Amino acid sequence: MSKNTVPKRAIDCVAFGPKHLDDALALSRQAQWPHRLEDWSLTLSLSQGLVATDAETSRVVGTVLMTPYGEDAATINMVIVDEGWRGQGLGRRLMDEAMALAGDRPLRLVATTDGLPLYEKLGFREIGTVLQHQGEAGPVPPIAAEDVTPAGTVDHSAIAALDRQAFGADRGLLLERFAQLGSFALLRRNGVPAGFAALRDFGRGQVIGPVIAPDADGAKALIGPIIAAHPGKFLRVDTTADAGLGPWLADCGLRHVGGGIGMRRSAPTPAPAAAAQAPAAVPAAPVSIYALASQALG
Repeated sequence: MSKNTVPKRAIDCVAFGPKHLDDALALSRQAQWPHRLEDWSLTLSLSQGLVATDAETSRVVGTVLMTPYGEDAATINMVIVDEGWRGQGLGRRLMDEAMALAGDRPLRLVATTDGLPLYEKLGFREIGTVLQHQGEAGPVPPIAAEDVTPAGTVDHSAIAALDRQAFGADRGLLLERFAQLGSFALLRRNGVPAGFAALRDFGRGQVIGPVIAPDADGAKALIGPIIAAHPGKFLRVDTTADAGLGPWLADCGLRHVGGGIGMRRSAPTPAPAAAAQAPAAVPAAPVSIYALASQALG
């Protein structure tokens, strides 16, 4: 037995509540994640989840959250097992519990290479690579001029429509919380909302995301002014390899420091026919995700 592994003991899985946040923060620090107590609290407020506790001591030794976006999708996130309890099937048990909470929703997550085998066994499939860029904001290379302005309350419905079109699910509550905690910039083309970027406090500094745009030039037009307005400040962007922003972000001082593997698991039962659903108001032009809200929230 590894010297870092405790003897196998009984585990209780209980609903994750605010009283568990301090212990969850300790686990994320052990895993060298940058999350603050406020970051945990935000994600919990949007989610359902469980903690695993040692049945003898009641100490929290594992966490998992399931963040639902209506009935259209959910992310599974904040999957942490105390380093002394790994290798005993606890990660699998937490995932099973979270998937049960999700019900028939299609699932998304960002995996580490260590977690990849478990997620594949559970039916998740790779869909792309997430690239974490961060650092002290530097000078921004010249970018094409675009109509980008701070977003106001009147723009929230347009932002929600853009996000739903790109993400494929209703993240209205998440966007409301981001508006309360941070700020949005809105891109217009021909006077019509065409993309947006959010900025909020997170971890060591601030995170830019989600960023939804019609193309890479639009994404740069949204992100560039935010970086330029925060010289020397610590910023983070979780983008994807497919978005193609990595080299440009590095030129702005946000170097590539890691990332993960984007994964999805389809719904176990057929989704309702599109014709049976209420039509959603979406922009006419196609848009894509150029930066995630976070690796946890998608």
